[in-house]
Amino acid sequence: MTFCLGITVEDGLVGIADTRITTGNELTTAPKITSFDFENGYGAFFVMTSGLRSVRDKVMTYFEEEIASQEEPYDRMFKVVNALARQLRLVAEEDRVYLERSGLHFNLHVLVGGQLKNDAEHQLFLLYPEGNWVIITQGTPYHIIGESGYGKPVLDRTLKYTDTLSFALKVGCLAFDSTRISASDVDFPVDVVLYSKGSFRLVEHRYEKEELADISSWWQERLRALVHELPSEWIENIASKLTRVQRTTRVKAKSRPSGVKKG
Repeated sequence: MTFCLGITVEDGLVGIADTRITTGNELTTAPKITSFDFENGYGAFFVMTSGLRSVRDKVMTYFEEEIASQEEPYDRMFKVVNALARQLRLVAEEDRVYLERSGLHFNLHVLVGGQLKNDAEHQLFLLYPEGNWVIITQGTPYHIIGESGYGKPVLDRTLKYTDTLSFALKVGCLAFDSTRISASDVDFPVDVVLYSKGSFRLVEHRYEKEELADISSWWQERLRALVHELPSEWIENIASKLTRVQRTTRVKAKSRPSGVKKG
């Protein structure tokens, strides 16, 4: 499984992806983020994928070939996504039948984020295996492809489009940590890519487990402490019922004749 998270906020974009790849009994790691930085102010974008690794590698090889063959880079993000969709559909035509014969489902979800020369603002796209796409908007300013269930609650409770890029990165890393703790096939190293609004450049970094160990421990300790601090008036009714049951049980135990077993 995979954890790839794309976040769009007013200040820019955040991309976070784990690197674990599991095939049978083998455990390997490989990047799931590919970045494209163009010179002369043409812009920058990143691509994150979740699905069959063989499909991903073939699609990205074809896509990179198309990008390299252009006389000038694409000037709008939707053109990039359309180009990627073309290659995805081409690979589907070439490989889908053979994969399905082997019992494999043709599958590749893609997140594409960035800003190019003629884009008014940065954008984040979700590309489906069929080649159609949607834009991730302010209403829900993130999307996870792969293992989405464990990190989603953190994002839903805290993330807003108006948050800073730094805050979005913090929340995104907590979403990854929550997923890593609960899903055995998501783990370090984790790759992060940031895009600052209007910069037309990407910033990337890979975090090893040791680098974020203190953050993970801090988060876990604070969660436990907050549970203890949670107001408890609302549980008094059921707590009083539990106390009465416990008292009754002790009275019955004392009144039971010695050597007589219950039931």
